[in-house]
Amino acid sequence: MNDERFHQRILEHLGNGVLLFDRTQRLRYLNPAGEMLLATSAHKALNQKASDLFPSLGDKITADLDHTISSCAPRVERHLPLRQGNRTMLVHCAMTPLLEGEEVEAVIMEIEPVENYYQLSRDAQLQTQQEAINQLLRGLAHEIKNPLGGLRGAAQLLAAELSDPELREYTTVIINEADRLRTLIDRMIAPDQPLRLRELNIHQVLEHVRQLLLAEYPELTIHCDYDPSLPAICGDSDQLIQAFLNIGRNAAQALEGEGAITLRSRIQRRVTIRQHLHRMVVRIDVIDQGPGIPAQLLEQIFYPMITGRPGGTGLGLSIAQALISRHGGLIECASRPGHTCFSIYLPLEKPDG
Repeated sequence: MNDERFHQRILEHLGNGVLLFDRTQRLRYLNPAGEMLLATSAHKALNQKASDLFPSLGDKITADLDHTISSCAPRVERHLPLRQGNRTMLVHCAMTPLLEGEEVEAVIMEIEPVENYYQLSRDAQLQTQQEAINQLLRGLAHEIKNPLGGLRGAAQLLAAELSDPELREYTTVIINEADRLRTLIDRMIAPDQPLRLRELNIHQVLEHVRQLLLAEYPELTIHCDYDPSLPAICGDSDQLIQAFLNIGRNAAQALEGEGAITLRSRIQRRVTIRQHLHRMVVRIDVIDQGPGIPAQLLEQIFYPMITGRPGGTGLGLSIAQALISRHGGLIECASRPGHTCFSIYLPLEKPDG
């Protein structure tokens, strides 16, 4: 393999953004990770001044590049706010002078999102949560399935005694719902049981959830902000409906059944979930304008039996996280008074479950 091409491939596969500026602070190279961080293409960005590429950090970046070029010394800046469209992320930025003799010929800039530093601890926390959830679900399954069996049996006996076909329809509903709940419990507590995977349109899942929420909370308003270009994903429709329904109900209860919820779908690039970097994932945001989640609960809301709502069971979000996890995905939450956003990430690759 050609050495130059080999080095090029290394740069193309790095997770951090790598930029090369000449002495006039014009961009001469940008790797794919840098394209994603700056939300632009290398073709468009090449030859632009650093101050134009970083409009929110123009003066700071220009001064740092000047210092690196004049001093021939590396420089590191931490927690810089990098604006990407409507989104601002914190990044670490390292500048290394590239010398030609005793003069600086160019400056290599490496940009790393701060989020990467927190990824390992987030993954460890998620693993602990999932183990606690699985233990709880297995313990509850026995307590739930026994009365379900009795309920189903009683409905069958009652149906045998009824001569009116209209009344037997009610017992049929009871039997069918008992079977559905038993099946759902069996599938949630059996991590080794394969998912019933098929290609599906995530918007059909969201529309089904929207209709269920409106039937349960008729005073609710649900806004849909869908990206129609999203590709199909591979998933278990029933389990995804249950996960999104749990999150939607949580938002509706926070609004006390009145107010607005927004369902938003987008593609997000380069997302790390449990130490696996996905080039593209589907991100679904469920947003409400309720009072928000108390800060002391925000890091614990996916644990079983943790709830900030009187009368709440603390199971809805933990079960949702377990179901999304089985699809190789992840749920995150950001909350402040007047704005709570649950973000659900689903990889486009076929899940292992």
